[in-house]
Amino acid sequence: MKIFLFLLCIAFSLPAPAQDSIPVTIKGKLNADINDETSGIAASSINKGLLYIHNDSGDTSRFFLIGTDGVLKAIYTFKANPLIKNGVTDCEDIAVGRGPKGKPYVYIGDIGDNNAKRKYITVYRIKEPKLKSSAKIFTGYANADPLYLKYPDGARDAETLMVDPVEKLFYIISKREDSVSVYTAPLLFKRNDTVILTKRATLFFEGGNSGKWISGGDISANGSQVLVKSYLKVYYWKRRAKEPVWQLLMTPPREMPYKAEQQGEAIGFTMEGKGYYTISEGMHPEVYYYGIE
Repeated sequence: MKIFLFLLCIAFSLPAPAQDSIPVTIKGKLNADINDETSGIAASSINKGLLYIHNDSGDTSRFFLIGTDGVLKAIYTFKANPLIKNGVTDCEDIAVGRGPKGKPYVYIGDIGDNNAKRKYITVYRIKEPKLKSSAKIFTGYANADPLYLKYPDGARDAETLMVDPVEKLFYIISKREDSVSVYTAPLLFKRNDTVILTKRATLFFEGGNSGKWISGGDISANGSQVLVKSYLKVYYWKRRAKEPVWQLLMTPPREMPYKAEQQGEAIGFTMEGKGYYTISEGMHPEVYYYGIE
């Protein structure tokens, strides 16, 4: 079933706000050279005020913990696919949510596929690590449970992985299409499970490639808010009760403040859901913060 969303909002016909008038706060800059391809961001639920980020294609199976000022606090590696040179192919997004026994987990989406040729994609589930007190950068190893996912309608590129605590579902939104597709899979799984994704909707966003290609997204920790971004815009939805997210995405969004970045792919709510962060790829990019009114 294909469901098309045409975003005929007045905002699209209005001129874009001047970049110097956008209500944004620069919290800092990523200080570590190894954080040069940041593609996902998620607020930690057990390390107050800290954020998880990761690099995309070309990096090994690892993720990072940073302060909101961009200072690197920890590097965590995890065992991934031994048949792949770096263990992972193209990690494009990260999320935090509850998993087995209600414990907090980090979910890393190895879901990038620029040429739409992968036979399956992988989401890694990792128990959320508590940062050990240290004046130096902490390095640690994390166990990872892989979930293998296949599309019901052929391989495609995706850069958006979201965790919905209400429906207990993963949400994946494809990227490199004129109309992007929304897929789901059960959040609770057994290690090494293989699941066929369920296609829920097809969404159309106005604009050229940079405007309609979806590069990131997040669902707030309590499930009441949703963010989806392209390279040029950020879209926001407020959820009503237990409304399925895929149905919510079919309604007109609110366009949120966004300062254009060099290659902005990472977006994530604060743990309290009172604002969101964005970070671009590149060396020492700014950590931007936007409040939600």
